Amino acid sequence: MLDFDTFLKTDIRVGRITKAEAFPEARNPAIKVWVDFGDQIGVKKSSAQITAHYTPENLAGRLVLGVVNFPPRQIGKFMSEFLLLGLPDETGGIVLLKPDQDVPLGGRMH
Repeated sequence: MLDFDTFLKTDIRVGRITKAEAFPEARNPAIKVWVDFGDQIGVKKSSAQITAHYTPENLAGRLVLGVVNFPPRQIGKFMSEFLLLGLPDETGGIVLLKPDQDVPLGGRMH
């Protein structure tokens, strides 16, 4: 079991996708995304296996949630700097998590 203080160490923030590109070099189908997490954190990039429901063209401007305090991870020639959060649908395709109202960028999940 995870205690509450340990959970609070996971820094989950809201951001807005500012840019997205296909990532054909990835081992599994993926999209590169750049997300603006506000003035305190800035823009971070990630590789996400979200091609079942999303294309680079339909991602810009979306609010998303991400874990911003994991160490960077090398994905091929691309450095992933945060973990984009989503849930699998009935076939395993990832659906992104997002707030249901506009909130300030960089807001931390409570």
